[in-house]
Amino acid sequence: MKRIPQYLALLAYMAFLIFPLLWLLSTALKTPQEMAQLHPTWIPREPTLANFSAAFEEKDLVGAALRSVIVALSSSLITVVIALPASYALARYRSAINKGALGWVLLSQVFPFILIIIPLFTIMVKLDLVNTLAGLVVVHVTFTLPFALWMLQGYVRSVPPQLEEAAAVDGAGRMRAIVSVVAPLLAPGVVATLLFSFISSWNEFLFALVMLKDPDVITLPLLLASFTGPEGVARLGPLAAASVMATIPSLVFFAIIQRRLKSGLMAGAVKG
Repeated sequence: MKRIPQYLALLAYMAFLIFPLLWLLSTALKTPQEMAQLHPTWIPREPTLANFSAAFEEKDLVGAALRSVIVALSSSLITVVIALPASYALARYRSAINKGALGWVLLSQVFPFILIIIPLFTIMVKLDLVNTLAGLVVVHVTFTLPFALWMLQGYVRSVPPQLEEAAAVDGAGRMRAIVSVVAPLLAPGVVATLLFSFISSWNEFLFALVMLKDPDVITLPLLLASFTGPEGVARLGPLAAASVMATIPSLVFFAIIQRRLKSGLMAGAVKG
C-alpha cells in the first residue's frame, strides 16, 4: 500500500512521456478532413496510410534516414574512442592542467552554440568539408565531446584506484590493468555516453542546417523541416507520418543499447 503513490506517480510520468508519440501516431493516421476539425479526436475515425505514402513518395525519407544513421553512428563512436582515454587521464592524473581542462570543458557548455557557427563554418570551408557528411561528423564530435568527457571522467573516478594497484601487485602492467579491470567496470558509462552522443547527433538540426545545402546529403531533421511550406504552414499529415518513421531508428538503437547497459551494470556490480 505504501508503494501505490510511487506507482501512480511513475504511471503519470510514463503517460506524460508517451503522450507526444501517441498523438503523433494518431495524427499520422488521420485524414486531412479529420485534422481540420475544431474538436480533435484521440483515435482516428477513418484510419488511413495515405500520409505515410505521401511522405515516402514526395521525399527521400529512406536516404535521409540512412545518412542520419551514418552520421550519428560515426560521430558517437569517434566521440567515445576519443573521450575514453582522455577521461581516464583527466580522472587519474591530478594536476593543475587537468583541473583547468575540466573547468574549460564545463565552461564550454555555457556558451550558446550560435556563437560558434560562423567560425566553425569558416574552418569547414577552408578544410573543404562543407556540404559533406564527413564535415558534419566532425562538427557533431566537436559538439558532443566535452559533455562525453565530463560523463566518462565521473565514471572513471567511481572506480577505486586500489583495483589497479591490486592488479599491479599481481604482475599486470598499467595497460593490462586498464583493459582487464577498469574497462569492464566502465561499460555502463561507455554505453550511456554512446547513447547520449547518438541521440544528440540524430536530433541535431542547427549545425546540419548550416553545413548541408545539397538535397542529396541532407539529414533527417532537415528533411522533416521541408514539409513546411513557404508560408510557414506545415502539412501535418505527411509531417507526422515522416516523424513517426524518424523515431524508429533511435528507438531500435536504444533497445539494443539498453540490453548492453543492463549487462554492464550487472558486471560492474559483481566485479566491484
